[in-house]
Amino acid sequence: MRQFSADYLRDTRRGMWDDREALADLELESRERVLDVGCGTGELSRVLAEETPGEVVGADADLDLLAVTRDRTGIETVAGDALRLPFPDDCFDLVVCQALLINLPDPAAAVREFRRVSSDLVAAVEPDNGGVSVESTVESEDGLAARARRAYLRGVETDVTLGGEGTREAFREAGLADVTTRQHYHSRTVEPPYAERDLRSARRKASGEGLADDRATLLAGDLSVAEYDDLRSDWRAMGREVVEQMSAGEYRRAEVVPFYVTVGSV
Repeated sequence: MRQFSADYLRDTRRGMWDDREALADLELESRERVLDVGCGTGELSRVLAEETPGEVVGADADLDLLAVTRDRTGIETVAGDALRLPFPDDCFDLVVCQALLINLPDPAAAVREFRRVSSDLVAAVEPDNGGVSVESTVESEDGLAARARRAYLRGVETDVTLGGEGTREAFREAGLADVTTRQHYHSRTVEPPYAERDLRSARRKASGEGLADDRATLLAGDLSVAEYDDLRSDWRAMGREVVEQMSAGEYRRAEVVPFYVTVGSV
């Protein structure tokens, strides 16, 4: 499974649950014991703890991320693999994950394990990364982001476009019933005054560092080394323009990621 830093998880989840309507089918107001699998830095765990009167437990295989979750949310955390959860059967009345199944080679196997430890509901919040849209005041950024995304999707080993349809299929394979899905759009904007994370992101674009992090995945598809080098050169030029616009206070960017909240009954 791919590994993610605490900074990456915080940055990509910021503001995601400002609107919590898409979580309505989780019936959080009635939950007594909730498990957040692959909790990462606890972005969803915090929301669950705020919305339910019951106990929330976070589980993750990454001990460093669990430490961040404990510090930020104060909830109980447990080290555990999503395919071998360290809990007895029927231990929770809701088991949920966010952007976890897209990183697993066999999503249905994880959902079966969620079903084992749940007495009532299982839920998954999964994106369709093929449906991401970007609008930017830097003219070349939209097209370059789409170009890099297409290459990444061809090279990544798991289904990061799982979305609602793929998640529903995993739920059905795991034997869950009454499966429903709500769509949720996560919008992230960059505009003046710029946060430090935005300035850091701009510098990484200008240096090509961000794209270099995904080099192996980009080349694993049908992107040649020469095509990758061309993409990185264009990416760095785009990044320099982002930095220039930021210096003038003119840069704005909006990214929208479609997420799907899928719920099924045990």
